[in-house]
Amino acid sequence: MKGYRRAHPQFSLCGLNCALCVMHIGGYCPGCGGGEGNQPCAIIRCALAHDAVEYCRQCSDYPCARYEGALEYDLFIPSGNRRRDLERAERMGLEAYLAELAEKADILLNLLRDYNDGRRKTLYCAAANLLSLDGLRTVMAQLSQGVNENRPLKDKATQAAALLQTAADAEGVSLKLKKKPKTQ
Repeated sequence: MKGYRRAHPQFSLCGLNCALCVMHIGGYCPGCGGGEGNQPCAIIRCALAHDAVEYCRQCSDYPCARYEGALEYDLFIPSGNRRRDLERAERMGLEAYLAELAEKADILLNLLRDYNDGRRKTLYCAAANLLSLDGLRTVMAQLSQGVNENRPLKDKATQAAALLQTAADAEGVSLKLKKKPKTQ
């Protein structure tokens, strides 16, 4: 909604981690409630109609039909964990969750800056969203152990992708986005 503002646009009211989204990082979206973001967002309209809650979890109708089952397709980032992330933020406390989100965003920016060969942005965003913070820290420690800045970027990207996939396998996580099939 035009002019819609929230205190923490890096974590959307529906539970998306905007700070870990390629659109947010690229400057194409200010995050949920960052101002001129997703103008037609139905969830923002719904929140405004329900006492202008800051997070869907605070709504008296939560969980509503919007949270039944996982979304069929992902957006720019994995969207199937929205409910889990809202509930985790509530359990941890918002400030602790936002601190963890900020650390994940720093790791993601590091991956994009130092290990992106132009083909890994989606993988890195998915990993930052889906892997535990400890898993991401472990991957970054492994990457820094064998630091050779003279290696080709493609080799560094391949190593980072392999380590992220190993961490995902250990956590039972798929790093593939669920894309909407192309219509003929």
